[in-house]
Amino acid sequence: MIESIELAVTGMKCGGCETNVAGVLTALDGVSEVSASSKDNTVNITFDNEKTTLDAIKEAIAGAGFKVDAD
Repeated sequence: MIESIELAVTGMKCGGCETNVAGVLTALDGVSEVSASSKDNTVNITFDNEKTTLDAIKEAIAGAGFKVDAD
């Protein structure tokens, strides 16, 4: 099922950071859209929850060097 979420992400300082986060997330199977904002410290993700999980998304963001704030 397609799901859209917004995560609070700290550590993004510029457009390059936004591109980095978007790149690691779009590489995940099932992620169809990503919009990252360093200004708002948010990442909006549309994904198929039958192909990837919220935990996998959070791990990918952390692996890129950024912190997902607790819900």
